[in-house]
Amino acid sequence: MIANWDQFLLPYQQAVSELKVKLRGIRKQFENRNERPPIEFVTGRVKPVASIKEKMSRRHVAEERLEQDMQDIAGLRIMCQFVDDIYDVVDLLRRRTDLTILEERDYIHNEKPSGYRSYHIVIEYPVQLVSGEKKILAEIQVRTLAMNFWATIEHSLNYKYQGDFPEELSGRLQRAAEAAFKLDTEMSEIREEIQEAQQYMTPQHHDSSSTGQSKEE
Repeated sequence: MIANWDQFLLPYQQAVSELKVKLRGIRKQFENRNERPPIEFVTGRVKPVASIKEKMSRRHVAEERLEQDMQDIAGLRIMCQFVDDIYDVVDLLRRRTDLTILEERDYIHNEKPSGYRSYHIVIEYPVQLVSGEKKILAEIQVRTLAMNFWATIEHSLNYKYQGDFPEELSGRLQRAAEAAFKLDTEMSEIREEIQEAQQYMTPQHHDSSSTGQSKEE
């Protein structure tokens, strides 16, 4: 039995904190090179104890197998502007030497029946503890802002209906997912126009084109 959940979750909390800094650092490096970063923003969380217990019961995960069988106790989410950015981020993660990718699941072009789209990566990440190194599993989800909006709404409704959606609602969610992906597709097709417009909004452009202060100041 896990007698002290705070102690059990400590390495996961450390992993999420470290990975958030590292993944946000990718964005900063692109900005420092005056290149558009493929990452819009990064969030992370450790699954609450109640959610862990519920999933253990639902998936029949034995407590002694929890560290090996539950891949998303530590979870990171990377948001991107465009679908192509997702695959650029995945390539960046594949090249890293501070984590090991164990599994990849592409739910973008192989969406779930519900309409859910995202790219899931299960990693093994070494955490340095006082007692020594501990390798833990973490899940990184990479998705566009539109995919994230849909997934957040679907997740909230899932709590209400416990996954058993009324047929009409399920159909509406699927249509909304298709609409979100159509939005992503349209935005990808005018990507160059969007990026050119965004360059005009950067502080560098304001500084070089105006002697006055920019609107952000």
